[in-house]
Amino acid sequence: MTVIKSNHENHAADDSVGVVETRQVELFTADDPLHLECGTEFAPVTLAYETYGTLSEARDNAILICHALSGDAHAAGVHSPEDPKPGWWDRMIGPGKAFDTEKYFVICSNVLGGCKGSTGPSTNSPRMDKPHALGFPMVTIHDMVVAQKRLVEHLGIDRLLSVTGGSMGGMQALDWTVSFPDSVVSAIPIATTYRLSAQGIAFNEVGRQAIFADPHWNNGDYYGAEPPDVGLALARMIGHITYLSDKSMHEKFGRDLRYRDKYAYDFQQEFQVESYLHYQGEKFIKRFDANTYLYLTKAMDYFDLVDGYHSLTESLKRATAKFLMIAFTSDWLFPAAQNKQIANALRTNGSDVTYVEIRSDYGHDAFLLEFEELTKLISAFLGFLYEEKAVQ
Repeated sequence: MTVIKSNHENHAADDSVGVVETRQVELFTADDPLHLECGTEFAPVTLAYETYGTLSEARDNAILICHALSGDAHAAGVHSPEDPKPGWWDRMIGPGKAFDTEKYFVICSNVLGGCKGSTGPSTNSPRMDKPHALGFPMVTIHDMVVAQKRLVEHLGIDRLLSVTGGSMGGMQALDWTVSFPDSVVSAIPIATTYRLSAQGIAFNEVGRQAIFADPHWNNGDYYGAEPPDVGLALARMIGHITYLSDKSMHEKFGRDLRYRDKYAYDFQQEFQVESYLHYQGEKFIKRFDANTYLYLTKAMDYFDLVDGYHSLTESLKRATAKFLMIAFTSDWLFPAAQNKQIANALRTNGSDVTYVEIRSDYGHDAFLLEFEELTKLISAFLGFLYEEKAVQ
């Protein structure tokens, strides 16, 4: 059988996947469109993706990494030897890491609707010969998963050893288990939920309204002109507050002032925490598209595993995967209790599920920061599956 190798070159370090390349593949065409949940047939659809490690001859060691709202396909390694910024989960992916590329073939793609190489509102519409903008159809978490399924098939993989992700990535992982149960051996949803709470939807709506209120938004048709950077930066500032915890903000910033030892009694950015939020907003607008922010937050709002079922338990009866559910004590955006609900529903169905609550002060962002604890848990979970597969 043909062995698919990863798209990395020489390792930059012993625990790095080294220099990687983001690839693109057209998965749906006018003759074979993607059928979206909103009722629209859509094409063409391209996904950007990266792979790390080597696909086994049996094609049974593939792991799909699903990214969160602001993520992309670049999960590990660097794009050039001079690249100062590795992928967003670099500490988790590589030789000897949680997702050990000496054992596993790891895939990460930019979601449908994204702005980092996959088809989304900022990509050109062949029919209009300009960016889709708000002509892009509404997409859901399930639509993203359907596109990922086609990518996995394109890579010659029938069944994933595992699918994982944090936050919105965890939603995708959950959808995989119920939409394509025969295609997933295991799932590791992290810091996620089976549906957003009213509070979560409210925060997303405030972020969207910040973009709508920007005078440069122009009903989404801002490409080639001044983008709605002020609105997008504000949306990011609002969102970022929800990713942290009160304790982590207190320990990092407290009420510290930036330059003085007394108040200026004006509206400058006096407090360190104010400066930090503005920095996060300014950094975000350099790499993200405002319309993508609108579409992805709406997709999160729509996500509801119970929709069409009497209960979460009934919905999850379709899942046959083994689960490792991970939550964090200080996560108030997707509280541990919501993750535990999923685990309890799976247990009611007799599913093989392990639920772990990690004590952390990092808030929702813990899934990007608690590398040591996550590595211990995930390495053990995947290692057991890998060994079990070897003796079969």
